[in-house]
Amino acid sequence: MQRMTDQPARWSQATVYPDMWADPDDDPRDRDGAGPEGELATLQEFLKDYRTTLRMKCEGLDAEQLARRSVPPSTMSLLGLLRHLAEVERDWRNWITDGDPLPKLYGERDADFDKAVADQAMVDAAYSDLAREQAATDAALAEHPDLSERLGKDGTSVRELMVHRVEEYARHCGHADLLRECIDGRVGQ
Repeated sequence: MQRMTDQPARWSQATVYPDMWADPDDDPRDRDGAGPEGELATLQEFLKDYRTTLRMKCEGLDAEQLARRSVPPSTMSLLGLLRHLAEVERDWRNWITDGDPLPKLYGERDADFDKAVADQAMVDAAYSDLAREQAATDAALAEHPDLSERLGKDGTSVRELMVHRVEEYARHCGHADLLRECIDGRVGQ
């Protein structure tokens, strides 16, 4: 078994630009033409691209690789990131409601990372949970297209929530870059 402290050879699947994750023609995040029109559409596009990036960083790995931890004492893994972001998506819906909060998906604090183990059923559930929670949060926020609208008990603005969503995914995509490189040496944007 390869440990995270071993140094696999660095490689990229890209052939056009060797520092990229995928060739531009194969990259689902690359689009021709002008970007989206307006602030909300721009935030949604960035969020979509970071969600895609996270999935790309996890592609082609088995359950053991996805569950592989970074460096002790951290419990961070790609599988933990998938579970964490499902948990966070659910929590963001708690921010915009006046009702009782939804329960945590994985139990006590940090269980999303701490209990992520190399089990294919857990991997499949993590992908399913993330897709479901993303869709539910997207649907809840679609009812509030005014970025200055304030929601929930704390009066969080839709803009603040959207920016925080982009920030959360972007930060964790950076973690995913390092985790993936340690697993099999694959690098790229």
